[in-house]
Amino acid sequence: MGYSAKRHNTTAPMTPVEDPNPDPTRPRKIIHIDMDAFYASVEQRDNPDLRGKPVAVGGARERGVVAAASYEARKFGVHSAMPSVTARRKCPELIFVKPRFEVYKSVSQQIRAIFAEFTPIIEPLSLDEAYLDVTENLSGLATATEIAEAIRARIREHTNLTASAGVSYNKFLAKLASDHRKPDGIFVITPKMGPGFVETLPVRKFHGVGPATTAKMNRLGIETGLDLKAQTLPFLQQHFGKSGAYYYWIARGIDERPVRADRIRKSVGAENTFFTDLLTLNAAKEAIQPIIDKVWRYCENASTQARTVTVKVKYADFHQITRSRTIPLPVADRAELEHLTFALLAPIFPVEKGIRLLGVTLSSLGEEEAEETQQLSLGV
Repeated sequence: MGYSAKRHNTTAPMTPVEDPNPDPTRPRKIIHIDMDAFYASVEQRDNPDLRGKPVAVGGARERGVVAAASYEARKFGVHSAMPSVTARRKCPELIFVKPRFEVYKSVSQQIRAIFAEFTPIIEPLSLDEAYLDVTENLSGLATATEIAEAIRARIREHTNLTASAGVSYNKFLAKLASDHRKPDGIFVITPKMGPGFVETLPVRKFHGVGPATTAKMNRLGIETGLDLKAQTLPFLQQHFGKSGAYYYWIARGIDERPVRADRIRKSVGAENTFFTDLLTLNAAKEAIQPIIDKVWRYCENASTQARTVTVKVKYADFHQITRSRTIPLPVADRAELEHLTFALLAPIFPVEKGIRLLGVTLSSLGEEEAEETQQLSLGV
């Protein structure tokens, strides 16, 4: 990015601290690439009849959920994770399209190949977004901004899709920047801009601050980055535990986390809240099927193994329980995951109060091992 400013140094604790930049006088150059309405855009690209129309990828059935929404649909307030009945109410002209995850995965691989032309340090977050460290890059381009523009141009050329990019000196700010000019935009946050940029934003826009944490911060009088910056480290640790230090530093535009090409996810989970409370085991089994599908699809796409299955149940009165089982060998297939999930669900029935939320999590994840190891462990 052509920065000359020095990066902040501090001896105070920070969460998380991993492999800090070996040259603290030289800011990192980080890019966050985020595909625009990825699943929906692929469907509109492949079906000209869908272009310019409100499209939702997901199930149109009563208990279906929107996996992705086109920008035409978003104008009506439709968004991912929204129940399909709500989405159709907001946008009666909404067109539902069945997901094609193998196609999305293939396009994602094309995009990853483009990233690899510029840097080997790539940290994918999902099929449609990733962090890139281009402090040292393979292209010979002088600035991260030029690299981001080149990547966006190549994505458009090779996939006929658009991507937004955020460029900054750390991951937190790069992520904020990519959201700033969506869709099909680029935004740069320099070290000089960083702290002031953070101060002006509402905390609900901070990556890592979800709805529950936003509500808690708001109750404490913390509405913006400037409000967050005004709090002491002990105060934030008291109210937010280990995350308090992270909030303390990002409020100052500081984030020392490196882009990790070997990032391994420790668990993967999905959950859904239902409009009508579930009262029977059969209803729960039916409602949890799409959740199982989503979790297993991630494991297949990421080639991961898992040995621990956890089922989360939240009742109508918001009381919550979890039930887990760890097996000696990795879960072999979706059928086994379904079997284990149902076995964890069954003992909680009959229920005295309705169930408003169900979730499934797989943990003890690991990458696929070599063939010899797979034969011993029957790995996925």
